Amino acid sequence: MSANTNTSPFDLSGRTALVTGGSRNLGLQMAKALGKQGARIVISARKIEELEAATAELTGMGIEANWIAADSSKESDITKLSEEALKLAGRVDILINNAGNTWGAPAEDYPTDGWDRVFNLNVRGQFILTRNIAKQSMIPARYGRVINIASVGGLQGTMPDVMRAIAYNSSKGALINFTRALAAEWGHYGITVNALAPGFFPSNLTNGLIDAVGNERMTANVPVGRLGGDEDLIGPVLMFAAESSRYVTGQVLAVDGGASIV
Repeated sequence: MSANTNTSPFDLSGRTALVTGGSRNLGLQMAKALGKQGARIVISARKIEELEAATAELTGMGIEANWIAADSSKESDITKLSEEALKLAGRVDILINNAGNTWGAPAEDYPTDGWDRVFNLNVRGQFILTRNIAKQSMIPARYGRVINIASVGGLQGTMPDVMRAIAYNSSKGALINFTRALAAEWGHYGITVNALAPGFFPSNLTNGLIDAVGNERMTANVPVGRLGGDEDLIGPVLMFAAESSRYVTGQVLAVDGGASIV
């Protein structure tokens, strides 16, 4: 299952990508992008009906795709996910850690169980799955691409009139340094570990917030003047996934229309 050589620097033929939270929104956008470049796709999420619909959409585009239902906040489900993905595909070359959650409340009133729920999925679950896939597949193969989906919320605070989600911001900050630490430790195995930090994109997690705050306020500090769109993660995820980025590791790329620079 080694990658074919052709003239495209983004060719992923012969590679297998596992995308958590891959049944909708940003996860599905990235799964499509990788599949269009020849990767075999395995998506995971909790809801079977959404997985079935997403897989049908991918296969309708000519992409080889399978799904595995799993709750990435539960270690037993994560173990099942890694085992079943490797049975399906033989190995996982590209891991997109996209599954995540948030919980909004003022920091002084933030519930401990809310904090734990966010960190269990956004940090602990990402670690367990990445460890399993690396140990069982990427390290023996001496090849891997790990792409963690962080957030600009992990790079800075958020204005309280927009969002109060201390656990989300903190978990994404943790995921960013998780990325750097793994990149330093696993580089000699031929594994690169990078992170994307999206700004605000319409999604199931953000639609309520966007409706409540208003599009004008949400884009007030975005230099390009809009929210993220349906194709805005394609280039960044392909860059980190491709063989041509083999000398790039431990990096965090903000995909936010410039919001984090102003």
